[in-house]
Amino acid sequence: MSSSTGSRLRLHVTPAAERAVRRGHPWVYADRIASQNRPGTVEDLAVLYDGEDRFLALGLFDPFSPIRVRVLHAGSPVKVDAAWWRDRLDAALQRRRGAGVFDDRTTGHRWIHGESDGWPGLVLDRYGDVLVLKLYSVAWVSRLPELVPLLVELLQPRSLVLRLSRNVAAAVTSVRDGQLLAGEPVNGVVVFLENGIRFEADVVRGQKTGFFLDQRENRARIGALAAGAEVLNAFSFSGGFSLYAARGGARSVLDLDISPHALASAKRNFALNMDDAAVAAARHEVVQADTFEWLAERGGRTFDLIVLDPPSLAKRETEREGALAAYERLAFLGAQRLRPGGRLLAASCSAHVTVDEFFAAVQEGVRRSGRRAVVEQTTRHPVDHPATFAEAWYLKGAYLRLDGAS
Repeated sequence: MSSSTGSRLRLHVTPAAERAVRRGHPWVYADRIASQNRPGTVEDLAVLYDGEDRFLALGLFDPFSPIRVRVLHAGSPVKVDAAWWRDRLDAALQRRRGAGVFDDRTTGHRWIHGESDGWPGLVLDRYGDVLVLKLYSVAWVSRLPELVPLLVELLQPRSLVLRLSRNVAAAVTSVRDGQLLAGEPVNGVVVFLENGIRFEADVVRGQKTGFFLDQRENRARIGALAAGAEVLNAFSFSGGFSLYAARGGARSVLDLDISPHALASAKRNFALNMDDAAVAAARHEVVQADTFEWLAERGGRTFDLIVLDPPSLAKRETEREGALAAYERLAFLGAQRLRPGGRLLAASCSAHVTVDEFFAAVQEGVRRSGRRAVVEQTTRHPVDHPATFAEAWYLKGAYLRLDGAS
């Protein structure tokens, strides 16, 4: 994956950027570039230099993004050629294979997790024999002709589908979201396995790459807690937590979501697993409603186990305070619907909300409800979604057992 022809793009960065890169941060913002020898293009590999004109790092140059350079390598100079890219891909693959958590019962997981795997602005997900490549930087588009054959050679998918973030889709015309990059066309959804449970993924048009793979471990924990329980899965999306709860022996599971498409997907996922006696025995209900409004209704049903896993409530820093208030209110409302001795999973995927802020908001919400709570466990990222810098730590969860009134 070569850079553009002509002179190499040379950038000198500010002392603050230099310190951040030396500490391992993978982003250099536009306002941290002190000078450059020429205008850069999306095909450039930018070479960064410190204030004394010494090599600092190299990375992908993106003139369309505030993150002007996404660092690929820092330290001593290296030759970035086909062998270098192959070694980097193989390292990411071996980290997953060495973890020992993916087998024939789990055929959906993440092969590459962006910056934390050394592939900044790129993720690669597996759904059975279908791969989904999602780009968050236009700098990758010109490298697709070299990247695609490498992925096909090492992973041998039946199909390789391209997904684009909104900013990339708006900036390029040479490729499109949902495009087939290699292999057979994907018609309809793809069915994959997660701990033996069948799920569908809309890899061409669905959210993210088609499914939320990052909550796999929390779904399994909910399944282990669900025996004999009546379960509420709020912001249920396609019913992942509910299916695990049903397989774990829940008496009933209720999927609550504002999207009729998400609830329809949940019904289809249950239908895929009706050969499991526990899933077939559990009563599965769906309710289309705004979760906040539904939880706030007086005299509503109570449950033994509640999952509160909303979509990101703070997609930018300016939304952080509002998100914290929303997390607190969700915990307050959820606690009122939980029976004494019941458990609550409160989860957040908002990177702009820190772990401490989120846990404090959840505990304050429960306290305001008048309930006593014990935090039994907190969770973070699964093995295939590593986080190696502050902004990458987005996922957090807290399991609380609630007693009666305080």
